[in-house]
Amino acid sequence: MARGQEQAAPDAVLTRIGQVAMLHHAGDREEARDRFLALWAEIGEDGDPLHRCTLAHYLADTQDDPAEELAWDLRALSAAEELTRERRADRHEGVPAARALSPSLHLNLAADYDRLGHREAARLHLRRARATAESLAPGRYAQDVRAAIDRLELRLAGADRSDGPPEGWGRPPRQRP
Repeated sequence: MARGQEQAAPDAVLTRIGQVAMLHHAGDREEARDRFLALWAEIGEDGDPLHRCTLAHYLADTQDDPAEELAWDLRALSAAEELTRERRADRHEGVPAARALSPSLHLNLAADYDRLGHREAARLHLRRARATAESLAPGRYAQDVRAAIDRLELRLAGADRSDGPPEGWGRPPRQRP
C-alpha cells in the first residue's frame, strides 16, 4: 500500500498542474497565475524537479512581464537539467518527461530572449531546441514544436533585416502534463 501511495503523490501534483493549465487555456490567465503560484509555494524551491519543471514551464505563460516569463522559463530548464543529470537519471521516473520537454523549454527561452532583444541568446536556445527536437517521438506535439522552431527561426532571420515581428507571431506550443 505504501508503494501505491508514493506513486500517487507525483501524479496528483501533475494532475493539479494540468487542471490549472486548462483554466489558463480557457482564458482565465490571472486566476491560473494565482493558482500556479500557490502550487509553487506548496512545492517549494526544493520540491520534486519534475513538478518544478512542469509548473514553471506553464507559469511562464501567465506572466505579463517578458523578464518574468524568462525567469520562470529559466527555472523550468534548471529543474529539467537537475532531473536529467546522471546522478538522478536512472532513479527518477520523470526523466523521459523532462527530456521530452527539453525542445519546448529551449524554444520558449529562445522566444523570451528574442522578445527582450537578446538575439544571440535567442539563437543559442533555438539551436538547442532544434537539436533536442530530433529525439521527440513522432506525433502532433513533435510536429508543433518543430513548426514553432521553424517560425522562430524565420522571425530571427527577419529581425536581422527589420525591427518588428512578423504578423501572427505566437508562442511556442506547450506539452500537457
